[in-house]
Amino acid sequence: MFPRGGFYKEHIHVLQSSNSIAFYFCTMSTALCKSSLRVNSVYCSFCRSEGIALHLKMAADTSVEILQKVLENEILQTTKVVEEHLDAEMQKLDQMDEDELERLKQRRLEALKKAKQQKQEWLSKGHGEYREIPSERDFFQEVKESKNVVCHFYRDTTFRCQIMDKHLTVLAKKHVETKFLKLNAEKSPFLCERLRIKVIPTLALIKDGKSQDYIVGFTDLGNTDDFTTETLEWRLGCADIINYSGNLMEPPFQNQKKFGTSFTKLEKKTIRGKKYDSDSDDD
Repeated sequence: MFPRGGFYKEHIHVLQSSNSIAFYFCTMSTALCKSSLRVNSVYCSFCRSEGIALHLKMAADTSVEILQKVLENEILQTTKVVEEHLDAEMQKLDQMDEDELERLKQRRLEALKKAKQQKQEWLSKGHGEYREIPSERDFFQEVKESKNVVCHFYRDTTFRCQIMDKHLTVLAKKHVETKFLKLNAEKSPFLCERLRIKVIPTLALIKDGKSQDYIVGFTDLGNTDDFTTETLEWRLGCADIINYSGNLMEPPFQNQKKFGTSFTKLEKKTIRGKKYDSDSDDD
């Protein structure tokens, strides 16, 4: 119960701790309570703790009912759209005669046959596996015969190059449409100078014989040694160097912060006095 002098302030304070619907109902109750006060009364007989609890419960029940109705309406609308789409497709198929169905079947078979031939052509050119090329001359030949190429410029003693190798091995098998190569940076000084390779590891992304993009170190991969294969796949998809089916607007490494992933501080170190640096802390 509330003292008469502090009735309105205390009542409103209790209501504000609840949600907006509870505030609305209890404000109405406040008006009723004020009208029920007698001249000689010290307390409001309506505003006992049981009464407040009852009004809050009514407000909470109302909120749940409203939310349930909104969700039910959304589900019904979504179901309706899906059913209409399926009905339209089924009606379209029902209206086709045998000749049209046969032509549709032939087009699909031709598309599958063409895709199979394309895959065989890629495999014959060295796609589907992550492999090392011995020299700069081999690099130019490999790039010339394939539209999409990912080349990892590495160094044997750089630990992060081994991390990159692990992920590229997986992606090479998954994305046969792209050729995945590795080349020792210390054995290809001319190419490193031409492509401006200054940090190890670096991935050069080549499309139609021209360098389109670079992945330098792990900065674009969440800046951590623990980045996932999916993160590297997303980054390659952003460069349009692979056929990426995910959402390019949502980098996978954004979710890593939720699980306490630590970010590695990078320190660049020179490699035998040359113009490119190592992105690894280990030498």
